[in-house]
Amino acid sequence: MSDIRKEIEKRRTFAIISHPDAGKTTLTEKFLLYGGAIQEAGMVKGKRQSKHAVSDWMEIEKQRGISVTSSVLQFNYDGFCINILDTPGHQDFSEDTYRTLMAADSAVMVIDGSKGVEDQTRKLFKVCAMRHIPIFTFINKMDREAKDPYELMEEIERELGVETCAVNWPIGCGKDFKGVYERKKEEVIRFMPVQGGKKEVDVEICDAHDESLKEKIGDLLYQQLQDDIELLDGAGAEFDLERVQRGELSPVCFGSALTNFGVEPFLKHFLDMTTSPLPRNSNIGEIDPLSEDFSAFVFKIQANMNKAHRDRMAFMRICSGKFTKGMEVFHYQGNKKIKLNQSKQIMAENREEVEEAYSGDIIGVFDPGIFSIGDTICMPKNKFAYEGIPTFAPEHFAMIRNTDTMKRKQFVKGVEQIAQEGAIQIFTELGGGMEEIIVGVVGVLQFEVLAYRLKNEYNVDIVNTPLPYQYIRWIKNKEIDLKKLNLSSDTKKVQDLKGQYLLLFSNEWGVRWANDKNPDLQLAEFSNN
Repeated sequence: MSDIRKEIEKRRTFAIISHPDAGKTTLTEKFLLYGGAIQEAGMVKGKRQSKHAVSDWMEIEKQRGISVTSSVLQFNYDGFCINILDTPGHQDFSEDTYRTLMAADSAVMVIDGSKGVEDQTRKLFKVCAMRHIPIFTFINKMDREAKDPYELMEEIERELGVETCAVNWPIGCGKDFKGVYERKKEEVIRFMPVQGGKKEVDVEICDAHDESLKEKIGDLLYQQLQDDIELLDGAGAEFDLERVQRGELSPVCFGSALTNFGVEPFLKHFLDMTTSPLPRNSNIGEIDPLSEDFSAFVFKIQANMNKAHRDRMAFMRICSGKFTKGMEVFHYQGNKKIKLNQSKQIMAENREEVEEAYSGDIIGVFDPGIFSIGDTICMPKNKFAYEGIPTFAPEHFAMIRNTDTMKRKQFVKGVEQIAQEGAIQIFTELGGGMEEIIVGVVGVLQFEVLAYRLKNEYNVDIVNTPLPYQYIRWIKNKEIDLKKLNLSSDTKKVQDLKGQYLLLFSNEWGVRWANDKNPDLQLAEFSNN
């Protein structure tokens, strides 16, 4: 048991969240560089000679320079085993991000120093706050002209409603960016960029109060630093680890991921402040992550990661115990025993066989089509289910039709598989077949991704007709007679993949009408997987 405990205690699992283009994927790359997982960090917007980022593996991601699906990366650093969940920043893919956050114990929030808190950051922060998970802030791009650091801290507090505490402090910004001041050690870390940030930078550590620092950073910045130190010590929020771990106080670090300024100090601070895997709620109470019994839940399904095999992977977050390859487990939702033979550790598109993994780790398991998002895997002798993962209501709808009737089989298979991943939700008319399908998505860009993937992965062309629906409600009371419902003429009755009945409305008035005219009808805004 002590070995299992030892392994679990060194696990750290976190998600990286940000607005698009804040530098999240670049920061992830630099973490991997320090962990020795890659030798050379790729840039997202790759020049012809530069590599693409490791975490962006889909062709469409490389073309557009954005992350479309979340990826899982693992590396070792300083005696810790770290699992990073890199999430798509673009809001059109936010549902994938919400689900990924369910699998993380803490979150790293990347903020662009010149732009401050942006829309998507607010949304994602809300999800973290809902789960009370600790949030660590990295203010990026200090090597460019940036907002005043005090202003940035104030903005985070005002916009997100969480107190901040500066762990380090930038000295200058843009061309004058000289490094960061480490508050606890009262040291200045000076950075000298090397090779465009691809390799680890040269670092010089100086005493913050040493007069020789003046020559290195200039009189003006030296004086400003002394004033900032005084001000921070007098006015800044006190560091309180308990409040950090409750998600009430966010430690803030500054740096530049692109040029490798401040990335390693941030990683060290993060590891000092985070805890090993946390307990999770289930239908039998909290499950202890240090218990010997293996358990996990599925938070993501990804089809066609391997072009040669057209396979499906179910990503699981291990919540307790130890996983060993080939072990017999119980699939709670399927109500049957299964063997987990093909298990992979995924590094974007590269995969390695996993012989064993521990609580806190993320593994990919071959899915023959039995898993859904939110499923629980546990030991046969101790059956339980973890809390479900919410399905968010789509905001855009379209009717999609296959252009070639001879390819009906591929079309149905493609649409169903992509829907099981959770990227889209599909609905059919009551009693209707799969010839014409209504697709619901959180962001319109997902329609493009759907058409692209159906063409490239299943060789199917589709016609997409936008629909006017804006609101969706799940019908909670299954016994109700749908034929007798009094609904407005533009309301549509549909069912989802699981056979649950739903109503699609064009406007809020339709929703109110349905509630007013049918007192027995119970509607829900989202369903739990």
